[in-house]
Amino acid sequence: MGFQIREYGRAELAQAYSPNIAPMSAWKRLKTWIGRFPGLEERLRQVGYDGNQRNFTPQQVQTIVDALGEP
Repeated sequence: MGFQIREYGRAELAQAYSPNIAPMSAWKRLKTWIGRFPGLEERLRQVGYDGNQRNFTPQQVQTIVDALGEP
């Protein structure tokens, strides 16, 4: 079974993208990618992301996967 679109904790999703580093380092990396990918942060805000939340909704996860690809 492949990657599932569902609610993820931010560190949990980050570790899906960077499984070989510590959770906080993975989160910092994912946060950097979100900020650098053209338009991604704005698209996330349009679906309710506020930058400080601890979990990503399924819709926010889908938005990230659409931009970055599946982990």
